[in-house]
Amino acid sequence: MLLNKRIPVYFILNKVKYDLVYVLIVSISVLLLTENYKSILPEMPLTIPAFIGTAISILLSFKLNQSYDRWWEARKVWGAIVNDSRSFVIQLQSFLPKGNEEIIRKIAFRQIAWCYSLGQSLRGLNPIDNLDQFISQEEIQEIQKHNNKPLALLQLHSKNIKDLKENHHLEILAQLQLDNSLVRLCDSQGKSERIKTTVFPVTYRLFLHGIIYLFVVTLSISLKNVAGFFEIPLLLLISAAFFLLEKSATHMHDPFENRPTDTAMSTIARTIEINIKQLLREPEIPIPLPPEQFYQL
Repeated sequence: MLLNKRIPVYFILNKVKYDLVYVLIVSISVLLLTENYKSILPEMPLTIPAFIGTAISILLSFKLNQSYDRWWEARKVWGAIVNDSRSFVIQLQSFLPKGNEEIIRKIAFRQIAWCYSLGQSLRGLNPIDNLDQFISQEEIQEIQKHNNKPLALLQLHSKNIKDLKENHHLEILAQLQLDNSLVRLCDSQGKSERIKTTVFPVTYRLFLHGIIYLFVVTLSISLKNVAGFFEIPLLLLISAAFFLLEKSATHMHDPFENRPTDTAMSTIARTIEINIKQLLREPEIPIPLPPEQFYQL
């Protein structure tokens, strides 16, 4: 997630460098064409590229709104994960009688593992990396049998709660409360996976890029009486603004792609780890995950 810090110029230019190269090629080609065939080319009034630019602005506005909605939904889902993870551990501590501290710690540490595993899975990373510090080797071997590792961890939660109820450590109402917490966690996982697997229409991006190139061509023809050393930088600046907005929208509508614009799942998981370990009165509490240069992991 981008922070309220100065974003390096190289990061911005790196997002549109190839698009600007294409614009430069198109601009030079149109400039040469207008210089060689200036007499036979029809007049291109500025109202035409102005109309196309207005259409581009409307399309970009729609895409930015839709993309931000997806990004904000992802952030709300992970906010719910924070709340439900805390509530789940507090419920365990409240409902279970004394003498169950070890099973509470086991389930609480597994919940921390679930948060890290879900974030890594959504980013396309190995979902069981570094989980051995939270769960046993037996549990790691168990979840390796499943394609969906975070879901397997929630199933282990459910088995422990069922065993506690059958051994008369939990009342039926307490079991229902814990089961409701697991359902909410499972819902959050499903919402994250839906956002991850629902692809924004690729054709929308292709059409938008095509219209931007059409805008560059028509504006270049309209400016055929303007000197090339002024026309080409102007076209690059205007098209760069459009492409940067489009690229920002593209990155926002995919908030789980391991980019600086992602939802800060690693940071959120570390926050959950700190909160849960403090609830358990663990002697070693990790520090919050430090930010990168201009974004949070």
